[in-house]
Amino acid sequence: MTTLPPVRELMRAFNERDSTYDGVFYTAVKTTGIFCRPVCPARKPKPENVEFFATGREAMFAGYRPCLRCKPLTAGHEPPELVAKLLEAIKTEPGARLRDGDLRDMGIDPSTARRQFQKQFGMTFQAYHRALRMGGALKQVRDGATVIDSQLEAGFESGSGFRDAFARLFGASPKGEGRKECLLARWLDTPLGAMLALANDDGLYVLDFVDRRGLERELSRLARRFAIVPGPHDILDRTEREMREYFGRTRSRFTLPLAERGTDFQRGVWEQLVRIAPGATRSYAELAGIIGAPRSVRAVARANGDNFRAIVIPCHRVIGSDGSLTGYGGGLARKQWLLDHEKAVAAATRRTAPVKMLG
Repeated sequence: MTTLPPVRELMRAFNERDSTYDGVFYTAVKTTGIFCRPVCPARKPKPENVEFFATGREAMFAGYRPCLRCKPLTAGHEPPELVAKLLEAIKTEPGARLRDGDLRDMGIDPSTARRQFQKQFGMTFQAYHRALRMGGALKQVRDGATVIDSQLEAGFESGSGFRDAFARLFGASPKGEGRKECLLARWLDTPLGAMLALANDDGLYVLDFVDRRGLERELSRLARRFAIVPGPHDILDRTEREMREYFGRTRSRFTLPLAERGTDFQRGVWEQLVRIAPGATRSYAELAGIIGAPRSVRAVARANGDNFRAIVIPCHRVIGSDGSLTGYGGGLARKQWLLDHEKAVAAATRRTAPVKMLG
C-alpha cells in the first residue's frame, strides 16, 4: 500500500507548489469539497481544512471532486473527445449508472471507454463513475451528518443529483429515512484506506473498504430492507475501537456481535473462516473439505466474496491451493498486507509468550 510522506512535508510541498510532488499526492479541501494537484495556483486554504491522499481515486471515494482549475486527474491536460463526452454525461446525471448498454446507445464502444479512461485516469470508466457515486453518497456518512441534505459537501453540482445518488445506494431520499428500519453507518479511517461499517441492535451487518468491488451492490440490496443513515451506535463504537486495536497490533481476534445474515451454506463457510488462526491460512479446497462439501470449492469462493465483514470474518486468510493469493474484493495488495501484518503479530506473540517450566 502507498505510504505518503509526513504531513509536515506534504504541507510544505503544497504551500510551495513543489512540482516534484506532482502525482505523488493530492490535496483535498474540506470547505470546498474539491481535490487538487500540489501545483494548483488556487488560493491556499487553512491547514485545518486540508487532507492528503495518495491517489485521486481515494480522494473521490472520500467525497471530493476534481478541481476544474488544475485538473488533477489529467495533469492539467484536456481529455480526449470520448472521455470528455462521458465526463459531461456524468456531470449531467451524477447519480445515474451508465452500463455498457448505455454506452453503446451513446455510440461509444465500452472497451474503448475502458482503455481511454485507464490511460487518462489510471482506472476504468466504470471504476471512475463508481468512485464518484460512492464518494458523493458516502460524504455525509464520513462527516457524521445526521441529516443527509448537503449539496455542496456531497460534491454534486445539483441537489437532485445528490439525492438521486443517495437514494440509489441507501434506498431512501435524504429526508425520508424514517420510513424503514435503520442501519446506522460510520466511516472508519484505517492504514489500508477508508472502511464503511453498518450496524443496528442485531449486530454488525457490513464492515468493508469503501472502494471494494461489489459494495455498492450490497448496499443497494440492504437498502430494500433498511434505510442507511449516519448515526451513533454502541456496536459501531466497539467496531471502531477493535479495528484500531487490530491495526495497532494489540488485538488479533474480535468480539463484535455479528448480525445473522446469509444462507446456511454461507454461514457455515463464515464460521470456519473465523476459526482460522491469525497468521495462518487455508485453501478454498481445504475449507470445502472441512464443511463436508469437497466438490463445492467454487461455492466456498463465492461465499468468501459475499462476506462483506472484512477482517472480522477473515476471508483474507483463504488462498489458492498452490499458495497464491486469489480473489479478494478489497484487492490483492490489501490481502498481502493483512497476511503479513497478522504473521508479524503472531510471531511477536510467540516470542513474548511465557515459558512453561517442567517439574
